Amino acid sequence: MTRDDRAISRRDFLAAAAAAGATASLRPLSTQAASSIGSYTGKLCLFSKHLPDMDWRRLAQNVKRLGFGGVDLTVRRQGHVLPENAVEDLPKAVSAIREEELEAPMITTELTSAADPTARPILSTAGKLSIPFYKPGYYRYSFVDVRKELEKAGNDFRQLAELGKQYGMQVGYHNHAGYIGGPMWDIMSVIDNLDPKWVGYYFDIRHAVVEGGDAGWKVALKLVAGRLKMIAVKDFYWERGPNGWRQKNCPLGEGMVDWKSYFKMLAQSNFQGPISLHLEYEISGSTNTAREDNTLLAAQRDLEFLKARVREAYTGV
Repeated sequence: MTRDDRAISRRDFLAAAAAAGATASLRPLSTQAASSIGSYTGKLCLFSKHLPDMDWRRLAQNVKRLGFGGVDLTVRRQGHVLPENAVEDLPKAVSAIREEELEAPMITTELTSAADPTARPILSTAGKLSIPFYKPGYYRYSFVDVRKELEKAGNDFRQLAELGKQYGMQVGYHNHAGYIGGPMWDIMSVIDNLDPKWVGYYFDIRHAVVEGGDAGWKVALKLVAGRLKMIAVKDFYWERGPNGWRQKNCPLGEGMVDWKSYFKMLAQSNFQGPISLHLEYEISGSTNTAREDNTLLAAQRDLEFLKARVREAYTGV
């Protein structure tokens, strides 16, 4: 079956499910998604970005019904918790999640500096709630003087990491293609000198493949495996259009990521941190409700794929 055939089949499935009442067709998944899978004892989480219109209660209820073990909660502009309201709203959001017997093992922020007026309130509140991990924002190259740009980003990140440490928060640096730290060799010069208890990586295999191609992502993973805090899972392929090549996001297993090899390496390194599922590809729907229903179906499908890869790697089944 070609990639186009898979994409068409998936579109047909989503359209049929939406027409039949997508939300009603969702079924609870195995409780293994919310508990351990073989020797993997971490949590499979859904990135809350993809359900932006759900309040905290409904978000938690749907994430639980799908079979996830936790939520990767957005604490940023247009997120489920706005940065300026974190002191008041983050405890409420986390309470709604935990009341559904889910975990909130990580938050996704846009923080890039300890000088940000929302940094201390966010990190102190998250620390009090015993949320162990947070993802910072992104540092950009201006491509004028990349050494100085990296130096400034490194200084800002060090100070942010130190602030997080004060509140018991571990930071995982996200290797996003196109930004500082995308290829990983650049930000490693900063992170290698920081306390591994508090500072590590939020490893994104999709972006590692973009930057590293065939063997490059394997080298990158081996270099940082001892400092992995959490990982993001998503897939893509290169697509040629009228303006040249571009990255095309897609469901797990339909792109260029070698999932079996990747999870085998994670299991060999005994990674036990949160796994955050992202749905960055286009999900159709003629109304907000239809898009939301189709997003839940997409999350269910990708979670089943994810569970299978974790089970293979961590149990050998």
